[in-house]
Amino acid sequence: MIRRTTVLALAASLLLTGGCTTVSEVGPEDGAAAAASNCGATTAKLAEEDVDPLDPKPTPKLPVTVKSADKRDVTVRSADRILAVNLYGSLAEIVFSLGLGDRVIGRDTSTAFPAAAKLPLVTPQGHDLSAEAILKLNPTVLIADDSIGPATVLQQIRDAGIPVVIVDDTQTLEAIPGHIRAVAGALGVTEAGERLVTRVQSEIDTARKSAPKEGTPPRIAFLYVRGTAGVYLIGGAGAGSDAMIEAIGAVDAGTEAGLTKFRPLTSEGLINAAPDVILVMTEGLNSVGGVDGLLKLPGVAQTPAGVNKRVVDMEDGVLLNFGARTGKAVEALAGAVYASC
Repeated sequence: MIRRTTVLALAASLLLTGGCTTVSEVGPEDGAAAAASNCGATTAKLAEEDVDPLDPKPTPKLPVTVKSADKRDVTVRSADRILAVNLYGSLAEIVFSLGLGDRVIGRDTSTAFPAAAKLPLVTPQGHDLSAEAILKLNPTVLIADDSIGPATVLQQIRDAGIPVVIVDDTQTLEAIPGHIRAVAGALGVTEAGERLVTRVQSEIDTARKSAPKEGTPPRIAFLYVRGTAGVYLIGGAGAGSDAMIEAIGAVDAGTEAGLTKFRPLTSEGLINAAPDVILVMTEGLNSVGGVDGLLKLPGVAQTPAGVNKRVVDMEDGVLLNFGARTGKAVEALAGAVYASC
């Protein structure tokens, strides 16, 4: 994994000045050369696929009563059988990183790191929770956020006498320490939570510092694509992708184009955004047939990124996770974006 600023700065120099032909450098006589330029897809991969649990492992001190994000006072009496679920997989990642993974009894679709991959799904239909699947596992506590539901299922779980703790679902780097503290507090391992916050914040700070300080920052557009479902979106301010892009010292092209959250992908919108790099999730890239399929989407081939086939993909459960491995994710993304092609 690339950590040194000097290495990344050199790679950035190659990308921005000589690694690929950019649209601004292409004249009529250079069309064939530009078309032949093929940077291809670069996959941003974590140095280690699995979570790194705290050592020594904490012992929960229960019962505790905590203020849930939905304004309820929730008393947790046992952390023997934990479910931590949300759209991003971050809550389960935090529980495992705290050293309590051996107490987790199920998972959501987004929780796919090796230590949790064999756990039974409680979201058998996409990202919707199944009350039947949850109650069958007999959890002693359920931790979730507003990204997952439906609300009627969460109420069924409460009605069954199971404590449900809701965590704030703000998806930014700055919100991560709060998420860790909320999960740790609900499970009676406050001290371990502080240890994890210190570790994760240090990793994020180190990764941010590794971004090149020289050269023009690349413009990156995040595209959320699901070819099998016909879903093609571009991210903007508040989409979560913007935070990851900005963390590596790059410019979020969607935000710069005035977009917020996710908007339908249009040829005009993407061409105006003029990204140097297109960022996608690995499953999404596969769903459209790889880079060649991506180039067929509206406007992609007409962008600097499209001309150079400059595409970076990252595992779905890592890129927009904002969990305990976020520092490592930022580092991996920087390494892929600033690699020469």
